Amino acid sequence: MNAARTVKTNGDETAFAVSQPSGLLDVLGVAAVVLDAQGRIVLWSPEAEELFGYTAEEALGQYAARLVVREQHFDMITKLFGEVMGTGRRWAGAFPIRHKDGSTRLVEFRNMRLLDDRGDFYALGIAADQAALHQVERDQALSVQLVSQSPIGLAVLDSDLRYLSVNPALELIHGIPADEHLGRAFHDVLSFPNVDEIEAALRQVLDTGIPQVNQHAVGRTPADPDHDRAWSVSFFRLEDPGGRILGVATSVVDVTERHRAATEAERARRRLALIADASARIGTTLELDRTARELADVAVPELADIAAVDVLDSVLEGRRSELSPTGPAVIRALAVKAAHPTEALQTADARGHIAQYAADRLVTQCVHTGRPVMVRHVGEGDLPRIARDPDEAVLLARAGVHSYLAVPLTARGEVLGALDLKRTSNPLPFDHDDMVLARELGARAAVQIDNARWYQSARNTAVTLQRSLLPEHPPCTVGLSVASRYQPAGAAIEVGGDWFDVIPLEGDKTALVVGDVMGSGIDAATTMGRLRTATSTLASLDLEPARLLEHLDKITAGLGHYIATCIYAVYDPHHRQCCIACAGHLPPALVRASGPAELLDLPTGAPLGVGGVPFHSAVVEFGPGDQLVLYTDGLVETRHEPLDDRLNLLLRLLDDPDRPLEKTCDRLLQALRQPYDHDDVALLVARAQGMTNTSLM
Repeated sequence: MNAARTVKTNGDETAFAVSQPSGLLDVLGVAAVVLDAQGRIVLWSPEAEELFGYTAEEALGQYAARLVVREQHFDMITKLFGEVMGTGRRWAGAFPIRHKDGSTRLVEFRNMRLLDDRGDFYALGIAADQAALHQVERDQALSVQLVSQSPIGLAVLDSDLRYLSVNPALELIHGIPADEHLGRAFHDVLSFPNVDEIEAALRQVLDTGIPQVNQHAVGRTPADPDHDRAWSVSFFRLEDPGGRILGVATSVVDVTERHRAATEAERARRRLALIADASARIGTTLELDRTARELADVAVPELADIAAVDVLDSVLEGRRSELSPTGPAVIRALAVKAAHPTEALQTADARGHIAQYAADRLVTQCVHTGRPVMVRHVGEGDLPRIARDPDEAVLLARAGVHSYLAVPLTARGEVLGALDLKRTSNPLPFDHDDMVLARELGARAAVQIDNARWYQSARNTAVTLQRSLLPEHPPCTVGLSVASRYQPAGAAIEVGGDWFDVIPLEGDKTALVVGDVMGSGIDAATTMGRLRTATSTLASLDLEPARLLEHLDKITAGLGHYIATCIYAVYDPHHRQCCIACAGHLPPALVRASGPAELLDLPTGAPLGVGGVPFHSAVVEFGPGDQLVLYTDGLVETRHEPLDDRLNLLLRLLDDPDRPLEKTCDRLLQALRQPYDHDDVALLVARAQGMTNTSLM
């Protein structure tokens, strides 16, 4: 413990604290020996016992020269002793002494004359082992040179974390002279963002004695106030040989270049990962809107806080993007994505919205020139050129938009639109690497968008052709009510060749047809139209169903490589029967007016176009209230569920014979179809009605 003491100096009282003793003297083992005027030992310290080997009892009263000096050195030591005692001058030097164990050791001496209150002279000798003393000197010299010349920043702080010493390297690192460190607290000298964390780590090292090595710190100092620097810092508790805590030492190594290289390597890795992610996620379908959403999803939040995908309206209409260099750009919004809720979203056009951007707007400049537009630091004057109108500019300012980047979406030499990127919460401005990455993403997405828009055009043509070849409204027939649906594939593939038909026949009969041409696109739709026409022509001949399919098989074989499946049924209201034949098609469902639905067990037959395989007809009773459900495989077949499970689900959905036919169609499509199913569907539901007497005549 420290003890308070008060002393008088020239009449003034001064208070001071007696601190804990240093352990350095203990390391040196400084011995004290006092000789009288005759050279006899009158005082002998415990350290002298350790240095010379003799106990106080053995040494006191002995002539020092005879005890610890070899005979050949008697004259020299007698002369030195006489000079000190006679002149009062001090003598210092190293002298060989004889240890009690017989060995000779070099001892560093400091000798001086003492005078007591009676006027008697004594000689005081202070001695230490020369080897130990030289070791301490070497350690001190090494420490001084290392600290002063080391390229590593070094500092010593006391237990209150005030600077005690700073080496030149740390002066350069901090950009603060050493004298402006000394006596000041750690947090008063440095202003890193995480200075509190560093100070807590220093206190933990002081408390526990466990060093913290190679801790990473990033910040700015007066030496380089405009750029972030990185350091590897280590903290060690300092103790004297007696274990007394002196403070904490810090070492600081500037690792900025390594930090920047690692940061750049990490950015490069993330860029490559983002490009790989884009390759996997963008263009999973040929749906235009979905491709645009996928691009926005990839860009946020890795590249931007807000991303918008805009396409020139002329492109979506199938025209080339011919823009006047001084004219506006008419743009349709396809997708927008934000990393977090923000007012900036209020400035984004809703999906499908068409907006006109003036020639001075940055996005217009981007699509006009086909080159990126980047504003690293968005100022007040930039916002009106980013937003469409002044009100939106105010919203962008409030949202904190501080950096902007737009890259063109270019495919096959044509500018399709732009990828619009903004940063709000990400504090870093866009840079050249971000622009390169955005261009890469935009280029990949543009090809997919271009494919999607041309596919969409071709698909619309095929769907239009397909629908034009199907009956718009089933004709009214005797004793039969009918509902139908045609639904193109929801996934990004071409439409197929599914069809249905309701054909009035002689004798109040009605032919019900559902077929599916294998394949897709305009060719399949055209083939479907030819088969539908052939079926209608053959039906007018009042052929029995199996016989009709035989003729249709020959016609299909003559159309080339196409194959089709088909169900052909003839309903006779007078006999309350259906005669049905199947050409490789899924079985129709029969729903009785009273009783559960069932799949008809029909002779399957071969698909049309195979040739040489006979067809067979089956007759089914079909009374008032009974329903016949004809469908193509797109209604029940999926890639992930067994067909039998799907057919059983179809039957469970046909649980109400009295349900209106239109609602039955809707129920089946809603329950069995998914938005992105890969096949189209033709569905035909017919219910037998009671006949009046007039009709029976």
